[in-house]
Amino acid sequence: MAKKDKGLDFSESIPGIVESIVGNASAKGGVTQVRVKVLAGRDEGKIITRNVRGPIKVNDVLMMTETEYEARKIFKKTKGGAK
Repeated sequence: MAKKDKGLDFSESIPGIVESIVGNASAKGGVTQVRVKVLAGRDEGKIITRNVRGPIKVNDVLMMTETEYEARKIFKKTKGGAK
């Protein structure tokens, strides 16, 4: 879905609003996993999990290039075994 305009490539963006923050997706804390509600496009209304780099908070609007995939779920280790 990229558009060509005088030698420049433009891709259409799909807006989504951050519903909740799941947790850190990287060991160093630079990537955060969030739940995003898609606001437009063919997946409008769908809630997906995405990894976001940089500072993010609830109710921020993300501009996504696609909504086809979801990030893998974070599995955190618990003390004393899983319950």
